[in-house]
Amino acid sequence: MPIMDLSALLRASGESDDALARREIAREHLASYSMPTGREEVWRYVDLDFALGDFELAPPPGADTPPTEDEATDASARAQIVDGAVVAAAARADGLRCERVAGGEESLVPADMDIFTAAHDAFCSEWVEIAVDKGKAIELPVVVDVSALSSAASFPGVRVDVADGAELTIAIRLDSADDVAALVVPHIEGRVGANANLTVVVDQEWGRQTKAIGQLVFSVGRDSSIQLAEAGLGGALARWQLNIKLAGQGSNAQVIGAYFGDRDQTLDYRYVMHHAAPNTHSTMFLKGAVEDEAGSIFTGMIRIDEEAQRTDAFQTNRNLILSDGASSQSVPNLEILANDVKCGHASTVGQLDPEQRYYLMSRGLDPMRADRLQVRGFFQEALNRFPVPEMVEPLRERFYQKYLDAQAGGRV
Repeated sequence: MPIMDLSALLRASGESDDALARREIAREHLASYSMPTGREEVWRYVDLDFALGDFELAPPPGADTPPTEDEATDASARAQIVDGAVVAAAARADGLRCERVAGGEESLVPADMDIFTAAHDAFCSEWVEIAVDKGKAIELPVVVDVSALSSAASFPGVRVDVADGAELTIAIRLDSADDVAALVVPHIEGRVGANANLTVVVDQEWGRQTKAIGQLVFSVGRDSSIQLAEAGLGGALARWQLNIKLAGQGSNAQVIGAYFGDRDQTLDYRYVMHHAAPNTHSTMFLKGAVEDEAGSIFTGMIRIDEEAQRTDAFQTNRNLILSDGASSQSVPNLEILANDVKCGHASTVGQLDPEQRYYLMSRGLDPMRADRLQVRGFFQEALNRFPVPEMVEPLRERFYQKYLDAQAGGRV
């Protein structure tokens, strides 16, 4: 299989012998792997109509790349990644570090998972690294902008380290223009120490020709919590593989998601919540809609180890199909090895409720306005749970506008 020029690895500088050895292992994996197919369970329902070798490695960003505004006061730190390269990273709060670091260091994501994780290990030349000192509570969020400007392959990386007793909020924005036919493989990973709190909000609006296959991986320590919220609106193919490991006793995770696909988009979510310690708690709550010929996939796994007694876990996935040509797959799973747990799931796929439409019309609304109100209300429950209140209203309007555009074009 043709593969991108592996000589690009030589661009990395200042790496340790261990880092270079990991790159060499990643190269070996990359050379031996083939593209995944829908016959593999973790890729079920997805048709990858491209090969990794179809893409050149994104060139270094030019000097005219717009930098992040260093003088902005709405963030404790700001960073910018363009085509996989870190072009800005600066912190403005005591006890907080936000900087560019060389790639090649050990990751929470196994390089041998698939061809994409191997490629990330091989080609990610630098990361944004964000770290909070012990006991520090950072008030304003850290903002990270990840962009694709070139119709090429890029491998952005964001690494987070929240020390014991610390608190941090991160807002990550992912975007590209509609004419950018890029392949982006972002890895966002983090470790949360004991008695610490991490909040991560991901705002994904890739352009219509961009394909993104990303990893979200976190390990959570004793008596700590993570909140993860993701809004998915863009991309030709936008896929997240999430793995949260509740590694410490008394740890807690809350995952919120809202996604809306139109035209021929595929929005793909493969989520694993791994309870590895006793007295842990988790919730997953995702709502999605599809229209036109779009498709969505959610597979959720709650895995409870034998040692994870007194676990309390639940996952919910609700889906709305707005056009005859759209499709949605929702597959919840449980793997329970402990015998003292509370665990469950709820999953639905359906259309707009005709009884609700009738009720709203009886109150004076025409059918189109009644359907708009249903769609708006459907997403309300998920978006209202987003942990950064300032983001909720702009997101709500973007979700709503997607349906308005389809109505105006006679597509729903």
